[in-house]
Amino acid sequence: MKKTIKLLLKILCILLAACLLIVGSYVIYVFAAYHRLGNAALTPAGQGNEWERKDSYTIVSYNIGFGAYESDYDFFMDGGKQSWAWSKDRLKKNMTKIADLLQSQQGDFYCLQEVDFDSTRTYHVDERDDLTKALADFGYVFAQNYDSPFLFYPVLQPHGASKSGIMTFSSYKIERGRRVQLPVETGVRKILDLDRCYSKSYIKTDDNRYLVLYNFHLSAYTSDGKIANDQLKLLVNDMQKEYEAGNYCLAAGDFNKDLLGDSSKYFGKADQEYTWAQPIPDGMFDGTDLSLTAPLEENDPVPTCRNADAAYHKGQFVVTIDGFLTSKNIRVSSAEVINTRFAFSDHNPVKMSFSLVN
Repeated sequence: MKKTIKLLLKILCILLAACLLIVGSYVIYVFAAYHRLGNAALTPAGQGNEWERKDSYTIVSYNIGFGAYESDYDFFMDGGKQSWAWSKDRLKKNMTKIADLLQSQQGDFYCLQEVDFDSTRTYHVDERDDLTKALADFGYVFAQNYDSPFLFYPVLQPHGASKSGIMTFSSYKIERGRRVQLPVETGVRKILDLDRCYSKSYIKTDDNRYLVLYNFHLSAYTSDGKIANDQLKLLVNDMQKEYEAGNYCLAAGDFNKDLLGDSSKYFGKADQEYTWAQPIPDGMFDGTDLSLTAPLEENDPVPTCRNADAAYHKGQFVVTIDGFLTSKNIRVSSAEVINTRFAFSDHNPVKMSFSLVN
């Protein structure tokens, strides 16, 4: 009997040591594999016409949720269970619908976020293909947002490795582009915050200036919100400098902040409370020549994002976190949310019409 107990204890000790070795090796791998992509020039691709002065231009911004967030989808980082798109077939069909939706908007510019190209969660499908085919006459730049190591969670279907980015399309020729690195969490939390950046696309106008088009996706999963504020400050300072240099500046994307201050006033209280979408701090734009445009129809308000803790349903936490920043030489004439009822993503696209003024 004693020999049996000793044998069992020995086996348990070996198993425990093996588990500790595996966990320790994984932790070492994650931190060793972690890297940041840094600032870099971006090479424009595609077509794009010569600049044409018009009374009005249209821009669409859309976080496509890596093509997975159909209306019945939930996500483990939002409190749900899923870590991959439902299937490769459903993913590809959803990407086709997203591409068709974008094409139907007939925009002059598009800023897209969460575009995967070699990720476990999206079966290593290059989602850029559908988008470039739908907008075949456009010029574009792609900035890789993050290149994360393999995440062994959830246990039954690990999220895996993720390669994703932000993609900017212009019907006019993009002369050059740049990836600008954003600050992220430090220490252990940097593994969850991933890498972050925004992109700049320079489009030559007919008055020998540039329309500098910014595309961004700020952090959501931060410890106290400070990093997300620092990210926004960097973007704002960059835009102000470009404006003072004589350029037109327009930023579009996912702020991951409640742009309405308290979205529940417009969309009703949710069945659960969440704190990840905080308002933009007071004074963020003081001393600048920039203005925020948060699309809102007073008579029929539509949110831009849902918290994917479950399939889309009445009472789910919804918020407006997608919008635009413009310099004062850009006049905004209208802004709206394209109400897809979250059929293709956990976000609704936002659309703005604007003109350039001297």
